Amino acid sequence: MRSTTLCLPVTGNPAERILLGMKKAGFGCGKYNGFGGKIKDGETPVAAAVRELAEECGLITKEADLEYAGRLMFVFPADPDIDHDVHIYIVRSWQGEPRETPEMKPAWFDVTDIPYRDMWADDSYWLPAVLKGKTVSGKVIFAENNEDIEDITLRAD
Repeated sequence: MRSTTLCLPVTGNPAERILLGMKKAGFGCGKYNGFGGKIKDGETPVAAAVRELAEECGLITKEADLEYAGRLMFVFPADPDIDHDVHIYIVRSWQGEPRETPEMKPAWFDVTDIPYRDMWADDSYWLPAVLKGKTVSGKVIFAENNEDIEDITLRAD
């Protein structure tokens, strides 16, 4: 299982708007998601989140500005090579403006108008809790089509 990160830029506290990116290539292509990816050897999860945010949408932030929001395991029985655990962070402070990159096309959404229909099926279960300041943990098992949810265990504190 590979370790990955997910960084969610938001405005307001509690969150009022969220920056999501439409994935243009690779895993998750055609879905809105936060910004993140694989943790490199020797890299901490928070350092990877800072790096991925800059690479995928051009926002620059500091490790100290990331708020830990949880950790989820994603299991794909039909394709175990894509199993991963995700370290989730919220960020409210950064430099620069979001810009499109070869991998992502960023867009702002009000938290009351998040496009869950264009996201991973599990996002509607845990993202609202994170946006309300909770820390989540859990496991999502996807169905054979790698899209639908077979089972989900979630805790939000």
